[in-house]
Amino acid sequence: MLPPQFFILNGIPGLERVHVWISLPLCIMYTISLLGNLGLVYLIHQEESLHHPMYFFLAMLSVIDLFTCTTTLPNALCIFWFNLKDINFNAYLVQMFFVHGFTDVEFGVLMLMALDHYVAICYPSRYATILTNPIITKAGLATFLRGVLVIIPFLFLVKHLPFCQRNIISHTYCDHMSVVKLSCASIKINVINGLTVALLIGVFDICCISVSYTMFLQAVVSLSPADAWQKVFSTCTVRKSATIITYVPAFFTFFTLHFGVHTIPPSLHLIVANLYLLLLPPTLNPIVYGIKIKQIRDSVIKLFQGEKVPSIQDK
Repeated sequence: MLPPQFFILNGIPGLERVHVWISLPLCIMYTISLLGNLGLVYLIHQEESLHHPMYFFLAMLSVIDLFTCTTTLPNALCIFWFNLKDINFNAYLVQMFFVHGFTDVEFGVLMLMALDHYVAICYPSRYATILTNPIITKAGLATFLRGVLVIIPFLFLVKHLPFCQRNIISHTYCDHMSVVKLSCASIKINVINGLTVALLIGVFDICCISVSYTMFLQAVVSLSPADAWQKVFSTCTVRKSATIITYVPAFFTFFTLHFGVHTIPPSLHLIVANLYLLLLPPTLNPIVYGIKIKQIRDSVIKLFQGEKVPSIQDK
């Protein structure tokens, strides 16, 4: 049986009358996300004092956030504002590829940032020799390829599902499980594949992040109290905040879709899913890092003042 030529993304069920009002904060968040992440990437590119592994990984995170929210929000706004709900089947697969692929890449970049933190604290004298530009490039490329390769089987499996003329999806963007549940055939292999990939990537990344922070805390214990607390609250707290605002809503969205938690209203789940892709990582990451990291704050201030920020080597 051939797949449908198009799907209908129906928005948030039960809240159709307030779609326009829901779109307003989303639009504001998207604008903040664009300005914040583009500004952060520009700042890291322009300021030599920020040409270090930590900031390169942060730039990667900002680029991924830009791609993720840009592939989803304009389509959601078309649904809310103009009632444009139709989407071609192949276009659905393309957006699904970007949404899930870049989400996996973002998890990988957070893991790389945690490992960078571990090396900087535990091996400060060898930091520059361990995390060279070629190593950073290879790590970023490997993380990107991981995100791309794990999503390809999803596309192949969805492409060959029969849908029996069912094509209405209660969602604002192209999600994997939302379309899989429309199939009139067994979706057991799709569910197993999704759970396997999520658990393998999620558990691996979380284990690496947890080990890096454990080693970090052990290194901090050996420092003087003042230095220890300063490092904990200026670096560890920032990294953990970025990890929490990415992983917690992501796992909430994933498991409620896979296991069909009926006690959670569909509208609440979709709102959390949209906030997860738009508000939490893309909007808050540049704000959190910009406020908490002194080097970025100083670079922003001196950039507006037209002064050159001295590099770490010049200090």
